[in-house]
Amino acid sequence: MEEKMPRTVENVKKMINSVHKNTLVGEKMDFYNKWADTYDQDVAILEFHSPIEAAKSANVHYQGDRAEARVLDVACGTGAVAKHLRACGFERFVGIDGSTRMMEHANRSGLYQELKISILGKEPLPLPKDSFDLVVIAGALSVGHVPVNAIRELCRVCKPGGFVCMTSRCGEDNLEYKADLEAEIKKMKEEKLWTKVAVSQVEKWEKATTSDSYISGTVYFYKKS
Repeated sequence: MEEKMPRTVENVKKMINSVHKNTLVGEKMDFYNKWADTYDQDVAILEFHSPIEAAKSANVHYQGDRAEARVLDVACGTGAVAKHLRACGFERFVGIDGSTRMMEHANRSGLYQELKISILGKEPLPLPKDSFDLVVIAGALSVGHVPVNAIRELCRVCKPGGFVCMTSRCGEDNLEYKADLEAEIKKMKEEKLWTKVAVSQVEKWEKATTSDSYISGTVYFYKKS
């Protein structure tokens, strides 16, 4: 990524497409470390709505004392999810991310009581089971990022009776991944690990990186049994 490259829709799309092609975890984290300084600006250009849609779902469906709820923000990036959840009354955040530079930005937000370096899917979350009232992952459940079976870690660290909020995009390159994700979610429901609270479809999720149109996305909100 060229730091002096103009922040245009087309240049941002090229950059996003390049990270989708990176399959090695180390290369992907290097990419995000380099991207951190312009990340917020670039996702705004793409009208990336995953963080705010996750927060909207939590605002509607979360049951409990929001000020006291412990929230785990997985793949927290620069802190967009916590920012939107803070506006909904949540106050206690722990963030997890694999990029040290992204985490530096998240730390500067002042929203997190604790931040941990970890890559979901490569290793278990460095947290004890039954620890959080709300677990959120927004934007990382897609092809080439987090493997679908890693969502079991989200459930593990959630308290019984707590909630897990997940998002995934519906771009053509992600349809197979999304089908596998939904199969895993269903399997976990059949295993009585959690129950569905709501699944919502958002039509204008973000600008497509391969055309001038928008792609849709989905928010999954589940309650741990």
